[in-house]
Amino acid sequence: MSSNHFNKIAEELGIKVKQVNDTVDLLDDGATVPFISRYRKEVTGSLDEVQVANIRDRIQQLRDLEKRKEVILKSIQEQGKLTPELEKKILAAETMSLLEDLYLPYKPKRRTKATLAREKGLEPLASKIFEQISFDLESEAALYIDTEKEVNSIEEALQGARDIIAEWVNENVELRKKMRDLFIKEGQFVAKVIPGKEEEAIKYKDYFEWTEPVKSAPSHRVLAMRRGEKELFLMLDTCPDEISAVALMEKEIIQNAANSSVEQVKLAVKDCYKRLLKPSMETEVRLFSKKKADEEAIKVFTDNLRQLLLSAPLGEKSVLALDPGFRTGCKTVCLGPQGQLLSYDAIYPNEPQKRISEAGATIRHLVEKHHVEAIAIGNGTASRETEAFVKSLGLPKNVIVTMVNESGASIYSASDVAREEFPDHDLTVRGAVSIGRRLMDPLAELVKIDPKSIGVGQYQHDVDQGALKNSLDDTVMSCVNGVGVEVNTASKQLLTYVSGLGPVLAQNIVSYREENGPFKNRKDIRKVPRLGDKAFEQAAGFLRIRNAKNPLDASAVHPERYELVEKMAKDIGAKVADLMTSDELRSKIILKNYVSETVGLPTLQDIMSELSKPGRDPREGFEIFNFQEGVNEMKDLKVGMKLPGIITNITKFGAFVDIGVHQDGLVHLSHLADKFVTDSATVVSVNQKVQVTVMEVDIARKRIALSMKSDPFAAKGTFTPKEKPEEKKKVEVEGDLAAKLAMLKGRFR
Repeated sequence: MSSNHFNKIAEELGIKVKQVNDTVDLLDDGATVPFISRYRKEVTGSLDEVQVANIRDRIQQLRDLEKRKEVILKSIQEQGKLTPELEKKILAAETMSLLEDLYLPYKPKRRTKATLAREKGLEPLASKIFEQISFDLESEAALYIDTEKEVNSIEEALQGARDIIAEWVNENVELRKKMRDLFIKEGQFVAKVIPGKEEEAIKYKDYFEWTEPVKSAPSHRVLAMRRGEKELFLMLDTCPDEISAVALMEKEIIQNAANSSVEQVKLAVKDCYKRLLKPSMETEVRLFSKKKADEEAIKVFTDNLRQLLLSAPLGEKSVLALDPGFRTGCKTVCLGPQGQLLSYDAIYPNEPQKRISEAGATIRHLVEKHHVEAIAIGNGTASRETEAFVKSLGLPKNVIVTMVNESGASIYSASDVAREEFPDHDLTVRGAVSIGRRLMDPLAELVKIDPKSIGVGQYQHDVDQGALKNSLDDTVMSCVNGVGVEVNTASKQLLTYVSGLGPVLAQNIVSYREENGPFKNRKDIRKVPRLGDKAFEQAAGFLRIRNAKNPLDASAVHPERYELVEKMAKDIGAKVADLMTSDELRSKIILKNYVSETVGLPTLQDIMSELSKPGRDPREGFEIFNFQEGVNEMKDLKVGMKLPGIITNITKFGAFVDIGVHQDGLVHLSHLADKFVTDSATVVSVNQKVQVTVMEVDIARKRIALSMKSDPFAAKGTFTPKEKPEEKKKVEVEGDLAAKLAMLKGRFR
């Protein structure tokens, strides 16, 4: 890998070249992003996960560029057309678009108009015209009339010459660069409804006559317009003003004052724009804008997913879980502290059966029999009615009753994972189990579901699926390793995301555990089939073994540093276990005394931090949440009501909030706070408990408008004088349009 690439990445990321070089070496050696950022800080200069991932992705892009250069050089070489100057330009190309522009004249083509014209012997005429000097054009063109070659007139000869010139213009590297810049800077998205489809396309009504600059169009609108085009409801154009584009081309190509050959070149330029350059540039700009929109949408998705995965866990408690329903009843399961299924049943406390007394007796019996500490109720159909029923039973006050977001539970219940876990139980039992386990440990349960099914994304089916998967996998792996995994209870799915493992080793760990019993220490993990030294190095620090003989096995201290910690303890006359319980003893350790060639202060500080809270879950503590009693359906809502809610999804235009009426409400960007807000994620997070005010209720269209402002009905104009009114208006319009589309697309549950 060229050192120039390391220099380039270092400059782009604002870090040292050595940091890039050493990080790439670690990545090439098979190290994962979480391992590098957590346990190799001395090597990387304490780069965090985001920086390490950026280096990984950028070096891959540059390597792909190098591979493409090799292919192109070989192709041109085989054609016998590779000159030292061209080779130098190709090797110096820093972007794929420039590289492809350089290759365009040599790229094998299908038979084009220019190809046919060359076969008719018209290239010399094209060359003379392209010189743009004054000569007798008609007399010169007449020399090329040849009926055998199907050149029957002067105009046919000139047309063929123009076809060749148009191709030359299209292959002009500098012109293509300037046109690319023009399309990006001055291009306009122009969306129109396809005539006759106005009624079918009503969900895209905002885009029936819509124009906006390509460079500033927000992600959600770009993806919405593209979806409308894909569904054959909209026509979408992404070009700049044609007059400006052709003028730029003429400025670049036309060299002499007006004469007959110059006029022919101008005709060729216009033909080139319409037939060759415009379609090519439009495709590039569409790809550019799509990639940009994808990146923004994926970031929203991954940010939301991270917050959801890191939701506060209830912990190892005995849980009774209810998957509510009316006609089919409420599926009821009891789970042990490790999530094991203890019993299952069905109760019918709601309409139409209303077997309230019988259902109440069942719940009381199960609570007493299994020493239930918490009751989890899925937030779908009949959830509020079921919650009211449970709270009316007079259960012990220490029994927590709470709602759980069940998005994706049905996906899990029908999955191979669920069938493998519960082969003898039907979908409804599996769904109830998932609801209960989500309360106990959201991360451990949600990793079993395709992240796209969890419901925290924006246009997730429209973005690049490969890029989305990679980003989501990174996020899940970051969360799993950030929290740590108890190796003796973790599912195969959870272990899959541990650094250095993957599906095969995860299954091998589970199989070994089932055959040989729980792991007694981290060393035992080495006995797992196919789990070699490299995998152990990558995974060990993220795997926990509670109640192990060595207390460090339950911590994030890596086994490679056990001797160091033992030396620290010995030097102050204590045991390792004492260091993990005594602030006074830890304060006696002078870290600089333990700095070596392989261990620096960053690692030593991490070790001391971990010793002070060994194995502590970094997630926030669980808090009980209750919706407003008596507000169960949209018809119960009144404008002005103040209600508690939970944020379920964050978008660029606002946040969706569950207020317990089976329909999420939207807090528009302009109502997220009293101050001016341009990015929802800066003021709210997924699963955050909030207080909202009802602004508008539209039962027919299932829309609820909410506000988080302290005085939401105050006259507009809460923006400070320094803020530009046009910016405020732009934010509001963007949010309004996107919100309408999101709601019409069934964004709400």
